[in-house]
Amino acid sequence: MSQILVIDDDFAFSELIALSLEMRGHKVSWASDGIKGQVLALQLLPDLIMLDIQLPRIDGFTVCRRLRQDDRTADIPILILTALEQAQNKVKAFDAGADDYLTKPFAVEEMLARVQAILRRTERCFKATKPMEILSYGPLTLVPSELEVIWFGRTVKLTPLEFGIIHCLLQHPNQAVSLHEILKQVWGYEPDDNIETIRAHIKNIRDKLEPERYNPRYLKTVHNTGYRLELPERCDLIPVNHRVYQSQV
Repeated sequence: MSQILVIDDDFAFSELIALSLEMRGHKVSWASDGIKGQVLALQLLPDLIMLDIQLPRIDGFTVCRRLRQDDRTADIPILILTALEQAQNKVKAFDAGADDYLTKPFAVEEMLARVQAILRRTERCFKATKPMEILSYGPLTLVPSELEVIWFGRTVKLTPLEFGIIHCLLQHPNQAVSLHEILKQVWGYEPDDNIETIRAHIKNIRDKLEPERYNPRYLKTVHNTGYRLELPERCDLIPVNHRVYQSQV
């Protein structure tokens, strides 16, 4: 049974969401404003947070950003549920650290499908704990148990979705991977309107890995297709000593 926190000031809407989730076996808690939601998130440390943007006291963007900045809640997946459908709001939400974005009104079945996909993805991340699952190609090494990459000898912490995207691309080094395939493999479903989702997370990955985000050398956009991770097969650095991680994984 998963613990889910709903942060929304619409009581009737939240009650419907809670009922739908509880019928699927989840335990649901509710907060009616941003401050209460942030406090409850820190108290419960839920498996998933479903967050509205237009909230009393502090808005959902601020709540999302604060939760991402706190080590206790940094890795909890956040699904935005909002009536704001403009692309700039989606980008702003993903920049704040949201994992997914669903525009109201929506079908309950779609909401439940996304919740299940997020929970499955999170479960896979926590199960990836064996040393043999460390993946490496050239200057890039993925350490699934820590949601980290070793990038040209530097340790970089990623969110679960950022890690999933890099993992997907690394399975096809120096080859274009379609948006369709990334959505299917990382998100676990294939929504029609989630191009902004991938773009926002790619932007955040470039901020962490690229010397110049606006002139990427490694994480390339392939026009009308998707993205390609261009990696040299060799680098001049001393290879990463994997034994350092054996006590952690």
